[in-house]
Amino acid sequence: MPSEDYSGGRRTAGDFAVLLRIVKLAVQDRTRVTIAVVATLIAVVLQLLVPRLLGDAIDGALLSLGEDVVDAEAARAALWTTAGLLFVVSVARGAFTLVHNYGGESIGHLVGYRLRLDFYAKLQKLNFTFHDSVHTGDLVTRGLLDIEGVRMFFNMAVLRSLLLVVMVAVGAALMLSTDVVLGLLSLSFVPFVAWRSATIRLRLRGLWLKLQESLGTLGRIMDENLNGIRVVRAFGAEEHEMAKYDETALPALDISRERISARSSATSAMTFAFFVAMGLVLWVGGLRVLDGSMTVGTLTEFLTFMTILQQPVRMIGMVVNSFARASTCGGRLFAVLDSDVIIQDAPNAKALAPGDGAVQFENVTFAYDGSDDAPVLRDVSFSVARGKILGIVGPPGSGKSTISQLLPRHYEATQGRITINGQDIREVTAASLREAVCVVAQDPYLFTSSIENNIAYGNPWAEETDIRDAAGAAQIGTFIDTLPEGYESLVGERGVSLSGGQKQRVAIARAALLQPTVLVLDDSTAAIDAGTERMIQQELNADAASRTTIIVSHRLSALKHADEIIFLAAGEIVERGTHDTLLAQGGKYAALYRLQTSGEDDAQTFEVAE
Repeated sequence: MPSEDYSGGRRTAGDFAVLLRIVKLAVQDRTRVTIAVVATLIAVVLQLLVPRLLGDAIDGALLSLGEDVVDAEAARAALWTTAGLLFVVSVARGAFTLVHNYGGESIGHLVGYRLRLDFYAKLQKLNFTFHDSVHTGDLVTRGLLDIEGVRMFFNMAVLRSLLLVVMVAVGAALMLSTDVVLGLLSLSFVPFVAWRSATIRLRLRGLWLKLQESLGTLGRIMDENLNGIRVVRAFGAEEHEMAKYDETALPALDISRERISARSSATSAMTFAFFVAMGLVLWVGGLRVLDGSMTVGTLTEFLTFMTILQQPVRMIGMVVNSFARASTCGGRLFAVLDSDVIIQDAPNAKALAPGDGAVQFENVTFAYDGSDDAPVLRDVSFSVARGKILGIVGPPGSGKSTISQLLPRHYEATQGRITINGQDIREVTAASLREAVCVVAQDPYLFTSSIENNIAYGNPWAEETDIRDAAGAAQIGTFIDTLPEGYESLVGERGVSLSGGQKQRVAIARAALLQPTVLVLDDSTAAIDAGTERMIQQELNADAASRTTIIVSHRLSALKHADEIIFLAAGEIVERGTHDTLLAQGGKYAALYRLQTSGEDDAQTFEVAE
């Protein structure tokens, strides 16, 4: 696991390297980039022709007044020619601007599309260690908002920067070559407006980030409230929840007001600077028109150039903001994309060879990355042959569930070796390993889909009869048949329409359908009543001879018929044997059994057992 801070993103390469990487992603489609850049340059040149053509048209119109008929007719012809050119240039500029905008947006969306696929694919490969360290909401934000920030970079920053630089440079050269003083006056507002636009955009971006944080907090509060709405209603806590939400919403309102105030003051200042510069141009230029040293058309050129230049200069703030946003978003995004996949197939990995499914742990020790605590498992060794059932029991934190996560290589053993069919699981492909090993967790996840799709998730092409048989084995088939839409019934978000026991039975059916070589039941019947649990065990035991079964449970009734039971405490095996053998020993297992059969609660049970 890399050492970078995922909350803020990896920035060791620097902002420039991040932006360069984004540009490289964009220029992969060289044809689109070339068309967009050429269209941008042509659009700028055509736009800069407008002031000159407009000035010529005005001078031509003035020339036609007060002269003899012959000269007037010639002036009118020239005027119509200039007007026609102005029309053609305007239409052509509009067309190339369209190509510029379309090209920039299409390249951005293509970059966004590729990044989304790469990001999603990376999340599928990253180990549970990574997911344990990064909040899901943060990953969603990166996959949506951060990619959007990167997507906009080419059009909003690269192409707009090119447009701005060419327009200011070429326009300034044209104006200064016509009249130095008026040229400088025409450009006098540019430095102030550029500086003000950039600074206000950066300030607004800081406020926007604060607003996003505040809105994110509001989102978490709302999500928590909606998920726990039954608890809220049960305890009459609606007013408390409203007060909590309102308290969090007020800072968001204050930030929004601050953004409005900052934007309004900045806009007023930039508008004032522009009109002051225009007033100076009108004053100085008007005097030169009066003394005959300058035509009205030439003065119009300067005024039109200023009007054209105003909007691009104001975009400097947007450009600066796009650079800042892209560097931040890109850094956060690339931190995930560049993360190392710790658990991956070895270069010479082969598929798990068919065999009897025998599982063996050889002196296995495991500690979570970055944890300063003692190892979760210490020197654990056991073996389970095909057709046999291993029971694992122990107090919370003893390492029971960790064993179920090590078998499919969701985590890597720190020391020791785990084998299936005599093959080290680190030397086989993850796909073949996870096809052979199926883990049913205590809190199974159901997708927002039908019951049938959830059962057949591991095998979407399963026959309907096989799905029904699996549901029957999990003792959920009868319930499904009572539903109006049967197996097509939707389970709701995360299976909200089902009880905890029903979700567990759907998960067991999902595993039974796959007929795995190794089946691990990790407290997967904790929410199921004892009678139903017994029937599920009977159904699963009927096929137990064809697989290796490991049952992790705190309810000893689920382990009584296991061929061997191991008792874990503080990550070590402290007792092992059959149910009867462990009772005869009179140790921790026996004490736990006496407490459970006497009706004591689980919390007390484990406290005493320890």
